[in-house]
Amino acid sequence: MSRLADALGTTPVRAYLLSVGGGVVALVLGCLLFPRTVYDGFVWHYFWGPVQADANNAYCAVREGGETAYLDSAAACQSAAEPVAYPGYTLVSEVGYVVVLLVALAGLVLLLRELDLGGDVDFFYALVPFFVFGGALRVLEDADNALGDSLFPYPWDTLFISPIIYFTVFALALVAIVAAVGLARRGVVADHDRALLWVGVGLNVLTVGYLFALALGGVGPVTFHPQVLVASLALTAVTTAGTWYVTKRYVPWIHQGTGTAGVVVLAAHALDGAANVVGLNWMSALVYGGGFVPQPPGVNGNLVPKHPVNEGIVNIAQSTFPQVVLATLGDAWPFLLVKLVAAVAVLAIFEREMFEESPRYSVLLLVAVTAVGMGPGTRDMLRATFGI
Repeated sequence: MSRLADALGTTPVRAYLLSVGGGVVALVLGCLLFPRTVYDGFVWHYFWGPVQADANNAYCAVREGGETAYLDSAAACQSAAEPVAYPGYTLVSEVGYVVVLLVALAGLVLLLRELDLGGDVDFFYALVPFFVFGGALRVLEDADNALGDSLFPYPWDTLFISPIIYFTVFALALVAIVAAVGLARRGVVADHDRALLWVGVGLNVLTVGYLFALALGGVGPVTFHPQVLVASLALTAVTTAGTWYVTKRYVPWIHQGTGTAGVVVLAAHALDGAANVVGLNWMSALVYGGGFVPQPPGVNGNLVPKHPVNEGIVNIAQSTFPQVVLATLGDAWPFLLVKLVAAVAVLAIFEREMFEESPRYSVLLLVAVTAVGMGPGTRDMLRATFGI
């Protein structure tokens, strides 16, 4: 960004705003000049259409003549003319969101530099409750959807559906950051990181507390299964501790850059994997009394995969592993292994020199890596816990 700023003869902030603004203008012009190709065929098909389909509880959404229609059966969706959008992610949308994430991180680095904030891991720890809050807020929308969208009617519910919810939580966190810094500089609070931490904790108390109120009040389909929560957290703790011990003992250089912050990264992705194992294979045994035998996703109360990656891994496991392995362990455990290996690989990237040369960008990369594990993991765990 600094090289671009030098070339343009301006500040990094102005160079960033010019670059991002130019990209947005180009996309808007493309949508206006070539609506069927750029908007319907790309923006709507891969990004906005899946959100609309999810928000309206449809099997899929179709775009025709500038209008969106919602279909409720697989047969109707398969026979519909493209573009057809299904709830959830696609490989194209996931790549697109990674690009948006990197651009947002660059902008946030510039903002934190202006605020003289975010240069140490204390800022990272302060944001951990917001990662949990994102998943809990998504489950709150799931519950509201099951109750007829009384709390978040369409189109407001789109703000709490993946991936838009990432931007919603990002905006809330940004407001909290600015407010915490302002209060600290006025002497109202002693430490902005601690104030930010408690804001995140408070948001979780409100969100999860509301889910508990629905469950204990017997409202609609929302129930409470503490055994699912305990199983998910126990599996997360065991796999996190095991991975930390093995890597610390045999490849200790992996943790030289992140130190104890690496435990949070491992736990975030272990939670994502563990919640999938419990939700996809063990719900039937833990909740519905099917015997302590794993069942495939979607069978006897088990959840179904929501992302192309874990769905693909489950499908590969079903077609590759012997039946005795599937009958004993289930078909979702390879996703947990993949998440742990990926987390270790990411930790290996964070060298000590990286934090010394670019502390803010390094901390924000830690934030991003942790959020994409802990957010979905929290959502899957709470969905299963509250039977949504």
